[in-house]
Amino acid sequence: MKQYEHPPADAFELTAILHALADPYRLSVVRRLAQAQPQPCAPLQAGRPKSSTSHHFMVLRKAGIVRTEVVGTTHMNSLRDAELEARFPGLLASVLKAAAMTPKLLQ
Repeated sequence: MKQYEHPPADAFELTAILHALADPYRLSVVRRLAQAQPQPCAPLQAGRPKSSTSHHFMVLRKAGIVRTEVVGTTHMNSLRDAELEARFPGLLASVLKAAAMTPKLLQ
């Protein structure tokens, strides 16, 4: 089964992280992972096609926000919150706090 590559924390780029979090669907995935992790992809799909979901998770992985581990046939996702906090202190918490106050954001 495919294993995914994840950038090291020292390679995280602020612009890539902000780009990844600017999409409402990707931000909703991060919000849901912040509430409970790890989670498989299926409950996070929100009715989207697999190809679309795969693309969004790739963006989140390449930015360094999410780690995806393959366990059997399941892809388990978790936030790299400790690594993000070390690299950009307060960034993820600030974005999640602002997202919680944003009306009409995908849940």
